[in-house]
Amino acid sequence: MPDPVPSGLWHLIGLAIHYASAVAAASVAGWLIPRRDRFGPIGGAICLGLLLTASWSVAVAAAGDRSLAATLAEAVRNLAWLFVLYRLFGSDGRLRSLAPIRPVALALAFVELVHLAVAVVAGGMVLPVEAAGVLFGFGVIFRLLVTVGALVLVHNLYVGASRQSQAALRWPASGLAVVWAFDLNLYTVAYLSGDWPVEIAALRGLAVMALAALLAMGGARNRDVLRFRPSRSVAFQTVSLLIIGIYLVAMVAVAQWLSYAGGDFSRLMGLGFLTVASVGAILFLPSARLRGWLRVTLTKHLFQHRYDYREEWLRFARTIGNNRREALPLGERVVQAVADIAECPGGLLLTPGEHGELALAARWQWPDIEVPAAALPARAVQFFESKGYIADLDDARTGRDSHGAAAHLPDWLLGDPRAWAVVPLIHFEQLVGAVVLSRPPVARAFDWEDFDLLRIVGQQLASYLAEGASQEALAEAGRFEDFNRRIAFVMHDIKNLASQFALLARNAERHADNPEFRKDMLVTLRNSSDKLNALLARLSRYGGAPVDRMEEIDAAEVARAAVERFRGGHMVTLVQADRCMVRASREPLEQVLVHLVQNGIDASAPGSPVFVSVTGDGLQASIEVVDSGAGMSPEFVRTKLFRPFVSSKPGGFGIGAFEARELVRAMRGRLEVESREGLGSRFVVRLPLAAASSLFDAFSGTGRRAGDGSQTTDLPLKGEHRAA
Repeated sequence: MPDPVPSGLWHLIGLAIHYASAVAAASVAGWLIPRRDRFGPIGGAICLGLLLTASWSVAVAAAGDRSLAATLAEAVRNLAWLFVLYRLFGSDGRLRSLAPIRPVALALAFVELVHLAVAVVAGGMVLPVEAAGVLFGFGVIFRLLVTVGALVLVHNLYVGASRQSQAALRWPASGLAVVWAFDLNLYTVAYLSGDWPVEIAALRGLAVMALAALLAMGGARNRDVLRFRPSRSVAFQTVSLLIIGIYLVAMVAVAQWLSYAGGDFSRLMGLGFLTVASVGAILFLPSARLRGWLRVTLTKHLFQHRYDYREEWLRFARTIGNNRREALPLGERVVQAVADIAECPGGLLLTPGEHGELALAARWQWPDIEVPAAALPARAVQFFESKGYIADLDDARTGRDSHGAAAHLPDWLLGDPRAWAVVPLIHFEQLVGAVVLSRPPVARAFDWEDFDLLRIVGQQLASYLAEGASQEALAEAGRFEDFNRRIAFVMHDIKNLASQFALLARNAERHADNPEFRKDMLVTLRNSSDKLNALLARLSRYGGAPVDRMEEIDAAEVARAAVERFRGGHMVTLVQADRCMVRASREPLEQVLVHLVQNGIDASAPGSPVFVSVTGDGLQASIEVVDSGAGMSPEFVRTKLFRPFVSSKPGGFGIGAFEARELVRAMRGRLEVESREGLGSRFVVRLPLAAASSLFDAFSGTGRRAGDGSQTTDLPLKGEHRAA
């Protein structure tokens, strides 16, 4: 064995530590004096105790720990801290209810004073060796009485305090416990050995440093949050390293014992044991079962709650909110979020089927389990929906289930020992799914904390699933709505064509022999055929944009073609046709004008003309359709004219005006209307000129959003008319 450290070296170590402790205690006292109110009425006594403790450390460093000066300083230090301890009971309001406190404190002070008196008397005398030994024993016993009594008072002070008072008593009580606990060990060793333990006594200043640090924490502003809160992962890793260290020490110890006791084969036996133990450590220490057992054991004995709720919630949010491209589908993420909480290796997601049962919707790391088409029957769905019960399948298999879940669970779940639990996902008292968890490496019985956390997580996941289902339903409804709207548009155009055919048939009865009429009739039939083909093309482009191709066209030519369609029927006159090159789509623009003219004809009396004009209007082209028919009220124009399926005409679809506005908006234009009841209506289609299209593109980012998401512009153009 190595030689002991010389006493001179321990003297130097003690000297350095005690001087450092004196500086620490005095510094904290000076820092606390202007902040002493943070300890209430005992702040001044704590500062005095720190200063006296610093004086004791200086006395020990200067004269030695067994000198009369050190003994006197230690007695004064202990009396000061006993007074602080007594005042701490007073500040907590427990002096009246704890009657033994005052006698105990007085008795400890009396013992300290007696020891002080004996030390003073004996300090001026020369005693023989035997008498000095007896006096040393009595002095150690006196110190033991004081330290033990003081520790009892500290324990009663903190344990008996209210929860609110414990937060304030934590720091001074901890500091005093450290000092007196160190002294207890020091004097116990001295009593048992009959001599002063120089090595331990040299380290007494460390306890003073700890006292100063704890009191400084107690005086800090954020003292309520200065708590040592090791996370579960830190505790797990620390204990794991401790177990590994103990295992390695045990390996070495057994190997050493074998080397001493093994005789001729001692070295071989020691090496063989080390080899076997190392192989066992490699095989068993990294196993998931051992880690699971260790985690369950630590959680059960070290922590108040089984789960670290902050960590669990953050992990849950990361799993569900993962929207990266490589992320799992929502169903698998739902299973993973539940399985991670219970440390399960896999799971299944069951969602409602067509006939009220639950069917398999997603798997997560459990590909080999056979799941029938009806995974949970309707009776089980009703049970979980009404009870909200989390089923422990082990309890159901052994008959310990008190809720009757076993009667509703299918055989494929109860027959597979890998199935461990069923967690229902309930949203507004409706079961939107269930998660089946596979057995973790270390299975355990569920307790109230498991049920509470899994139930809350199940409700949150149910809301995500319900929201996802609602979004899919809305998307599907939107597709159907778009399809129905397009069908309504097509039916409206077919109705217009049918009206033209009926008009053509009536005129044919009177003018069939007229060659000019037959020529016009062929043109009309050709146009109608082209219109029908265009309708079929539009219908085949279901889901696309209403305007598929934009080009430079002459708005006057389109207006002439639209007016030509009504030749031979109602009087439709093109009164002005200025050449205006616009960027639009010819067929949709002609369709808009035909509809507006047809509306004017329907609203006008027979023989009342409809006028069409094309003019340049600043950076826009304006195409006006004016009639002198019945007109519309301002209320109708404002609230009903452009609403689909609302019409003022008997048998009308109420689609034409809405479709016309949407087509004009798709061409980055605007449809305006002015109407007076009994006077007629004026519709104006405004489209940007082709030469100004780049300017409109530049302003498109700040343009006003159209109702369907297309861009329109609000530039203050010359001659602009607002709708009535």
